[in-house]
Amino acid sequence: MMDVGALRALQTVAALGTLARAADELGFTPSAVSQQIKRLERQVGAPVLAPAGRGVVLTPAGRAVVDAAPAVFQALERCTEAGRSVARGAPRGTLRVVAFSTAIRGLVAPVVPQLSRQCPDLRLEVTEQDPDPALRSVEAGAADLAVVHDADGLPASLPESLTGRHLMTDVGDVVVHRGHRLAALDRPVTAADLTGDAWVTSPPGSVCHQWFRRLVADVPGEPDVRHRVDDFATQLALVASGEVVALVPRLARPPLADDLVAVPLARPPRREVHAAWRRSADTSPAIRAALAELTPDPAHAHAQYRSGQHPA
Repeated sequence: MMDVGALRALQTVAALGTLARAADELGFTPSAVSQQIKRLERQVGAPVLAPAGRGVVLTPAGRAVVDAAPAVFQALERCTEAGRSVARGAPRGTLRVVAFSTAIRGLVAPVVPQLSRQCPDLRLEVTEQDPDPALRSVEAGAADLAVVHDADGLPASLPESLTGRHLMTDVGDVVVHRGHRLAALDRPVTAADLTGDAWVTSPPGSVCHQWFRRLVADVPGEPDVRHRVDDFATQLALVASGEVVALVPRLARPPLADDLVAVPLARPPRREVHAAWRRSADTSPAIRAALAELTPDPAHAHAQYRSGQHPA
């Protein structure tokens, strides 16, 4: 009989391209992953990997095994979840959640106490991952539930083995010192209102930096960016100095000090936040319990989307 752990190792190597990266993803040493692959090759009766530069590629036999692997894992997961459902559906065991940083801060962390009270036999493990790696982790079985956001307005494209649910819409506000002229404005802020301001922004390459560039695109001249800081609490500390303003997503925003004000934008940047999990785990009591807490609006509790489709 084929070793399921070795099959998982091969699937992860195929997704990441090297034994070392697969070992890091799975929490093993490269030597252990190599031994698993060799064991699988003995069971298959043919090589499943071949060297390719500094990495490896699948052989035709390896590709055939990897292509058949999702059906194997889904069948095993359905078997497990059937047993859990019979056991009164009580969430138990370990639920591995992967999520981007601001979702952990603003969405996952606030529901942990309630989830712990309602499900005392459930152990929650949370790991920070960007959306694409998070979806790969869930697809490969290294995680159970991912919280992801869309990419610059484009919905996350899910593999066929995953399904998902819309959780919320996150928008950005401009945060200013209470003495700033925008703090007293009695209407949403437009791009023209931002002329002459100095900024603290997220570093280039981040989603929030893309938000910032679009926000100031219609402001004459090059924006005066004084500071580039990834941590939003640090951004707010700099805003409190009164010298700069910041564009901060609501999901990422810690409670504001008394000397700070968040002012809404006339055309705020936004991103959609989704949860994703394997279709074969649809009946998982643990995933259902987590989703019930993570969905702020009960009206969306059953709104799901399939691979590549935007949620309703």
